[in-house]
This record gives sequence, structure tokens and C-alpha cells, in this order.
Amino acid sequence: MNSNSDNTTTLAESKVLILYLLNLIDAEFKQDDLFQIITSINNMNYFYFKQVLTDLIDSKLVGTYTKEENPVIRITSEGKNAYILTKDVLPGILKLKADAIFAKEFSTIEEKSSIITEFIPKNENEYTVKCKIVENNEIIFEVKTFAGSREMAKHIVDNWKQNATNIYPQILNLLLQNNT
Repeated sequence: MNSNSDNTTTLAESKVLILYLLNLIDAEFKQDDLFQIITSINNMNYFYFKQVLTDLIDSKLVGTYTKEENPVIRITSEGKNAYILTKDVLPGILKLKADAIFAKEFSTIEEKSSIITEFIPKNENEYTVKCKIVENNEIIFEVKTFAGSREMAKHIVDNWKQNATNIYPQILNLLLQNNT
């Protein structure tokens, strides 16, 4: 086999691998999160990943749009059909590796994306900080507070990212206490 044929095989496998993962997810997904999973499976570099993904988007097999100011992607119905027709291109060993890594990586990404923070400058000494917990694309908890400096805002953001799973139940318990 010549290297051009090897490259074509690799390109086809890469496209089918991305379609396979997006078919498993079947929801909108951040490109960087998909890249994180892909590199864990077959060591694809970022530029090659973007090229393959752009080919899939240009072919209308993957849709791209913006959700809450974040670019996200999702497999299209054409992409699902293309995956069904081409899934045999994906070597069994690569599929097994993808399944194992996907389960681990996806739960980490889901957990990470469910804790959201942002801080909005009002002026150089006033910031609004929002801390949220999102599950299944629905906000289940949100608190908005004032910070008197950029450092304070950053501290609140970092603390929420690190400790939301401890802070949220404490706030909930305080809100549910009886004042008798």
C-alpha cells in the first residue's frame, strides 16, 4: 500500500470515528470536548482534527451553531445515515478503545460542564459574578453576587469551580432551615 492510500484510509477512519462519537452523544457538544476524547483514542493532532471536522461540517454530516455564546456541534440526520453506511470502516479495536475512553471522558466532561461560572465587569472596581449548576441543559441552581475587585471576582469563580459540589448542598440546607 502506498502512503496516499494509507492517508485516505486514515481520513475515512477519522471521519467515521467522529461520526461514531457524535452518534453516541446525540446532543450538542463543544468542539474542544470532542477533541479531548478523540486525542485520547487515536492521538490526532488539533489541526488534523479541525480539518476532518470542517470536512464533515461542509458535507452537512455535522451541524455547527452557537449556544449560550459557545460554538457547539451535533451530528445531523445525514450524518447518522452516513455513519450507518460507513461504520464498517472503523476497525473493531479502535471502536472498543473509543467505547472505553468515551465512557470515562464523557462523564468527566459532563461533570465539568455542569458547573458554570462567569464574571462580568461593570467598571474597573465592580464585577457581577454568576455561579450555576446545569443538569441536562437546565439550570438547577444559580446565584449572582457582587465582587468589589477583579481578584475577588476571580477568587469566587475559582472557588465555585473547585467546590461547587460542597457549596451547593450547604446553601440549600441553609435555605431549607426553619427559623423557629
